[in-house]
Amino acid sequence: MDLIQLSRINFKQLTALHVMLSTHSVTKSAEVLCMSPSSVSKTLSQLRILLGDELFYRDGTQLIPTPYALKIGSTVHKILNHMNGLLNQSAFEPQAFSGKFSLSMRESTFEIFSSIISDILSTQAPNSHIEIHSKEQLGFDALLNGQVDVILLPHDRSQPPTTEKQLVWETVLDDEMVCLMGSGHPLVDKELTVEGYLAYKHVGIFDKELNVPYFEQCLSQQFTPREVVISVADFGSAAILCHQTEFLFTCSKRWAETAKQAQGLVIKALPFDYGQVAYSMVYNKLSLNDQSLNWLCERMKKPNNVTI
Repeated sequence: MDLIQLSRINFKQLTALHVMLSTHSVTKSAEVLCMSPSSVSKTLSQLRILLGDELFYRDGTQLIPTPYALKIGSTVHKILNHMNGLLNQSAFEPQAFSGKFSLSMRESTFEIFSSIISDILSTQAPNSHIEIHSKEQLGFDALLNGQVDVILLPHDRSQPPTTEKQLVWETVLDDEMVCLMGSGHPLVDKELTVEGYLAYKHVGIFDKELNVPYFEQCLSQQFTPREVVISVADFGSAAILCHQTEFLFTCSKRWAETAKQAQGLVIKALPFDYGQVAYSMVYNKLSLNDQSLNWLCERMKKPNNVTI
């Protein structure tokens, strides 16, 4: 261990790097850290010299992290998280907390958990702030680097959201899958069979971080693949297409019964075994060192305390 080299790096420098990896902006980082932009720039310059890397380069109006900066992001997050745990050993008081929580999810997932989030902001921790990011924009890598605190998403229970050992996933809500169709669809007054399900075109949901769902594999192996003619980023867009076409959409029953976009659509049970599905919370193990994030995770595990 090179103690002399380590003594030259301080937490101010690592904190500035950590925030910059999230904001990609000196000005925004200065606001988060309550520092002047010139002070942030000076701190990063010191760290560039010590680490022997530019850390960020300019592309138009944006500052882009170098491959090295991205590589060490999760390590810096670990260091800062452990120190934060040491500095905040006292019991967490949510009523007095004025910090920020950062969550990542699809828009449709927000509809499922909006009442829990609203309860946190209005009752449990009324002085806190919450940022909701798109999972497509900030996914599992962002969770590892500390850019987001928690990801909420629906998935196959047989298919964990990630195999990254540092990330923990816990089931928050059990669910089932259903088939949505427009009120004037030819299948509305008929029992939904596999043949009928496969006879029509489908709307799909893409997620670059998850594997092919079990129900897709089941269809391909036992019957034939369904014809997905369009893939969209979120359930709401798929539901709108069902209102306007004879396309079918396979999705979460909880969402179908909750979302305004799904109102007026007909819900039918799937005619084949699709395994078990759920909404899960994914978080970094390091979150347990932070009393506020530990509280947030425990709160998200108890959705039955709030009507959904």
